[in-house]
Amino acid sequence: MQVRTVPADALDKVGRTAQDVAMFDGTDEQPTFLPRSGESWRSPWEMYARLRDRDPAHHVVGGDYWVLSRFDDVMNAARDTTTFSSAEGLTFTYGERDKVGLDQVRPMVMMDPPEHTAFRRLVGRGFTPRHVAAIEPEVRRFVVERIERLRTTGTGDVVEELFKPLPSLVVASYLGVPDADRDRFDAWTDAIVAANSNGNPLDAGEAVGGLFTYFSELIETRRRRPGDDTISALVATGAAEVPMLQVLGFAFTMVTGGNDTTTGLLGTAAELLTKHPDQRARVIADPSLVEPAIEELLRLSAPVQGLARTTTRPVELHGRTIPAAKKVMLLYGSANRDPREFGPTAEAFDVGRSIKRIMTFSYGAHHCLGAAAARLQARVVLEELLARCPNFAVDSDAGEFAAGHFVRRYKSLPFVAEASVGRVRA
Repeated sequence: MQVRTVPADALDKVGRTAQDVAMFDGTDEQPTFLPRSGESWRSPWEMYARLRDRDPAHHVVGGDYWVLSRFDDVMNAARDTTTFSSAEGLTFTYGERDKVGLDQVRPMVMMDPPEHTAFRRLVGRGFTPRHVAAIEPEVRRFVVERIERLRTTGTGDVVEELFKPLPSLVVASYLGVPDADRDRFDAWTDAIVAANSNGNPLDAGEAVGGLFTYFSELIETRRRRPGDDTISALVATGAAEVPMLQVLGFAFTMVTGGNDTTTGLLGTAAELLTKHPDQRARVIADPSLVEPAIEELLRLSAPVQGLARTTTRPVELHGRTIPAAKKVMLLYGSANRDPREFGPTAEAFDVGRSIKRIMTFSYGAHHCLGAAAARLQARVVLEELLARCPNFAVDSDAGEFAAGHFVRRYKSLPFVAEASVGRVRA
């Protein structure tokens, strides 16, 4: 096999990294899963397809973890929390639970049923349809203001102006952060999300400390004066049932998990609507297509491209045995493009596609609590963007991807409000 000597992050004309070229050009060898980060997130789709077709239960020898890439396998593993446990963490790194250092009070995402079920029931009180409906006016005001600012300037970085601050606004609302504290909250959030993308949110020590101190005080305030938010719902149950550290852990999880994921969805949505003007025109002509279009955008973007579980017993799959106590990556991004589930046009963007199920928010016990809020943000952005800037465009070639092995998102994306006026450059 001949290997080209080109930079590892360089991309060829079909968006493959040098590693992809070396692994796949002119050979029938088994594919290899290569964790993506930064620029190499631009196009992991060929690697996913080869894993699905040639090695659906793939063993990464160097890291000693496994990768599932077909829809049914990912779906079944996500639902089977008894066999595929979250207790040891959601990355492919071993020892994650010890690294967190909260063995007695673990984050919600590192719980399994029945412990997870009980805590989720408490948290779910703050994620009601009524709350989602209640925040829509605030979300729409913010989106309209930011789009009008972009219209006035004509160009800008749509991630910086809209796609990054919007999720922070929504997370703050769910957590009950008062308007007067939003600037401080946003600054802490930016620092923590950036550190989390690089593998360890605790690296943003000053921001983490500030956030924990702030929420310790907010929790005490909500004990005295409850509001209509998740913190109030938790503390209303009593300290004996939900320890302070558990509430703090949940707030931290909301910050790390509720921001960059929605940013990833919105960035990919803008890219796809730019690259497929025919699909954009369909939505503009028929507003009833907005909701199916959002489901299709959720399917193709899959901001969380994959998360890991740990096997509690040996698992037989596709003629191979995954041993017990092994990390298993569930590739949501690959599952969402599996022709076995979505047919021969699985890679295509079709706003009229009838979708029964997707893995974007996972499935079963760990289905994302913020799914309704993410859909709300996508709907409002789509409605207002197409109404106010029907000819907008983004330059995805000039866009930059954020670091991190699990969330695929643009950290910058040049935008022009009226594509006919010139090139798409911020």
